[in-house]
Amino acid sequence: MPALRRGHRRFQQQPRDPLLDDLRAWPGDTVASDLERVTTAHDASHYLLHPRALVRAHSASQVGSLLRILQRHGVGLTLRSGGTSLSGQAVTDQVLVDVRRHFRGFEILDDGARVRVRPGTTVREVNSALARHGYKLGPDPASESACTLGGVIANNSSGMHCGTEFNTYRTLESMILVTPAGTVLDTSDPHADQQLRDAEPSVHEGLLRLRRRVLDNPRSVATVRRLFGMKNTMGYGLNAFLDQSSPVKILERLMIGSEGTLGFVAEAVFRTVPVQPHVATGLLVFPDLFAATGSVPALVEAESATVELMDATSLRVAQASGKAPLQIAGIQVQDHAALLVEYQGTDQDELGERVDSAGKLFGQLPLATTPELTRDAAGRAALWTVRKGLYAAVAGNRPSGTNALLEDVVVPVPSLGATCKALTELFTAHEYEQSVIFGHAKDGNVHFLLNEDFADPVLLERYERFTEDMVDLILDNDGSLKAEHGTGRIMAPYVRRQYGDELYEVMRELKRLIDPAQMFNPGVILNEDPRCYLQDLKVAPTVEAEVDRCVECGYCEPVCPSKDLTLTPRQRIVGRREIADARAKNDDNTAEALAREYDYHGQETCAVDGMCSTACPVFIDTGDLVRRLRSEDANRTEAKIWDRAAANWGGAVRVASTALTVAKAFPTALPRSATSLGRLLMGEQRVPQYNAFLPRGGEHRPGAQNPQKPVVVFFPACVSSMFGQDSDDGDTADSTGQGGPGAMGPSSSQAFLALCERAGVAVRIPEGVQAACCGTPWKSKGMVDGYSTMAGVTLPMLWEATDHGRLPVVCDASSCTEGLEVMTSKAGADPRYRELTFLDAVEFTAETLLPSLTVHQRVGSMVLHPTCSSTQLGLNTALDTLAQAVAQEVTTPVAWNCCGYAGDRGMLHPELTESATARESAEVTAREFDAYASLNRTCELGMTQATGRSYRHILQYLERATRAPEDRPDR
Repeated sequence: MPALRRGHRRFQQQPRDPLLDDLRAWPGDTVASDLERVTTAHDASHYLLHPRALVRAHSASQVGSLLRILQRHGVGLTLRSGGTSLSGQAVTDQVLVDVRRHFRGFEILDDGARVRVRPGTTVREVNSALARHGYKLGPDPASESACTLGGVIANNSSGMHCGTEFNTYRTLESMILVTPAGTVLDTSDPHADQQLRDAEPSVHEGLLRLRRRVLDNPRSVATVRRLFGMKNTMGYGLNAFLDQSSPVKILERLMIGSEGTLGFVAEAVFRTVPVQPHVATGLLVFPDLFAATGSVPALVEAESATVELMDATSLRVAQASGKAPLQIAGIQVQDHAALLVEYQGTDQDELGERVDSAGKLFGQLPLATTPELTRDAAGRAALWTVRKGLYAAVAGNRPSGTNALLEDVVVPVPSLGATCKALTELFTAHEYEQSVIFGHAKDGNVHFLLNEDFADPVLLERYERFTEDMVDLILDNDGSLKAEHGTGRIMAPYVRRQYGDELYEVMRELKRLIDPAQMFNPGVILNEDPRCYLQDLKVAPTVEAEVDRCVECGYCEPVCPSKDLTLTPRQRIVGRREIADARAKNDDNTAEALAREYDYHGQETCAVDGMCSTACPVFIDTGDLVRRLRSEDANRTEAKIWDRAAANWGGAVRVASTALTVAKAFPTALPRSATSLGRLLMGEQRVPQYNAFLPRGGEHRPGAQNPQKPVVVFFPACVSSMFGQDSDDGDTADSTGQGGPGAMGPSSSQAFLALCERAGVAVRIPEGVQAACCGTPWKSKGMVDGYSTMAGVTLPMLWEATDHGRLPVVCDASSCTEGLEVMTSKAGADPRYRELTFLDAVEFTAETLLPSLTVHQRVGSMVLHPTCSSTQLGLNTALDTLAQAVAQEVTTPVAWNCCGYAGDRGMLHPELTESATARESAEVTAREFDAYASLNRTCELGMTQATGRSYRHILQYLERATRAPEDRPDR
């Protein structure tokens, strides 16, 4: 079958592979897609190896059975979860085992004091659930939105706040692990040590022998205590031999930070840490880097909970993003450096004392600006957003065609200033321009970023010389070459030098003891090739203008609706890079094979919802790429149809609405068979699939109205007219707002108008609004001409209706509100239309109408589904405000995500919605709620289809709740 040869990235016809035959018979998933296999190979590091096979295990026992297959074939494996690793520990040319997709989930224990996690769960997801109990995980890496607990454990992650006191090693309580021999151990079991002795007696005895070897050597003990007194992820965690006495607990501790070289952690229990409820954050700006680092010891002594360093280049990049808070945006950066500091307290008095003490210290520091500590949550979040996204933001501004190389080192805090000064001198000496230093100054841990073109042999030699000088600098200052990011491949040649021959031999013996066949992640942590870190380097060719800034960090993946179906945004981008690379090598067969797969995996199953841009530190919307590709692939006939629809949109909406009403009058099987035939004849990308959850068509959009003193212009969404409610009669519902079919009759447009009337707010509806649309259907399909036609109808109409921008425009579907905003900024749009102001009806209702409304009857419990557009527009707080007004209990699922319905995408590819909503649906259906609410009609349809519960617009619930008792038909 097609296979990839190491170092060539090209497919060649190979004889039948016995390994792959065995893997296909294995009960886990063996991925058949070559596109998925090569795109999954990419991670956040600057290394690239294509795996021989990509597999997905469902359980610890399946990992054990996989090991037996690989042992027979003499093949190694590498475990991969989030793929945010920076040091090359998550890439392989052998078998890559995805332990993210089927290893998600967690369980809150002891009211939040402990939590049981699976390796595919992200830090942010767990912390979101723990926050309700007042706790969080100890490790707090900047990549929390994307990094998984499997990677956190494998790399002994720490972060910005936790130091060494609350890192993974110190807060992990127990784990379920799988050894290379296939033994499954639960270290919380009181009999676990005996089970290890029985199953692997040589390992049990060998761990005790190695412990004695370390403890009997005073020099070894001193070295271990010195290095692990700091943040240190270089080599194996030999402090386990000092901290534990039983072999199973030693093994447990050694697994932490072992980077998947000693076994697989299938589950773990963490002790959590209390969230300090009162926090003040500020930015201290210094004239230069040396002044900033020289102030760190005093700040540490003053009980600063956090001290984060940002050098001058970091500050410039933050300013260039356009989203920097005033404290950063207002600096005239020259040689400046800044420290982000934070103070915490259990109550306001304790915080006040620390803030007062800090203020006195600030007066003694050589500051370039007047410092200010803020307790405002939004202000604090803005500062932290800059810091957490700094790596990818800096890397995203690298020259096209180069790779971003991020290293992290640690030295004793008193040596930090001199070390940073020497680092900047190394940058100059080796001609690395725009290099950046930032990091966790409180711990003596700094990161530095270089941009390098690894395809140039001359520059590769420069990188090698720089690395040697950097190693000398850090080790001469009694530091560690790896503080957080793991040894990986990049520092494996220097482990012996940092630890000395004796402890290095202990590590080698440990690896031989646990993994005698060298199966687990070969070449990582321990590598006898002194130049291994210069091999298998990744290049980043210039491919697509929309996404060339991508650094393959993977932050986008957790929010992507198609992540468990086909490709993620990162994979869509690197898929294009793989195709371009094959073409550059004149390997047309490979390029064509990947391109054929890309049609479905890359283009057709992308929701183009923009959620990736909300997570991307450099604000890439991969949907822009997909929309362009769809536009290029669209045929002329289809484009003309959509252009005609734009010119006659009112009629098109009525036709679609009527068709849904007619279809609803027949048994579901009949319209479903008709659409299935249409999909067969005309293609799945053109004909939506009818399903039983689709409602009948809606009523006409509200007609024009023009009161004397309108407050807003209302743009009723056509989607609410196209897709109606289950019944005209919302008054058949019971007191919960549910009742029988058709519980909420009035559309969201009608509900909004009723609420405005009750609040005494006059609304103008433009003449001819039935023919207008936000343009999203055309934009998402790449129909450029139709989109331009619709913009030519909608924007002039709104310009006149708003008195040339004087009145705001309100829309009752969040995706349409976003679509209208985007329409004004598209190329070719009249610049004056940018003066138009758009508000979503939920935001307008929460801020303007709700104070004038009286809620007469609330539902008991309500579950919310925020949407991709409500997230991008910042509407989720307003959504929650309205929900709190109409429900006694409001729940937003931890696992909520874009439903993947994406207009008609969920009808074209129902498998996308099914996959995107699986985890949220399971959370929602685990109990019964009285009401299910969202703020976009197609999203409501998607969630109704996914859960079997009727989702309605939040305004429909508010309209019903604010009806006067005498107006309620059920009184």
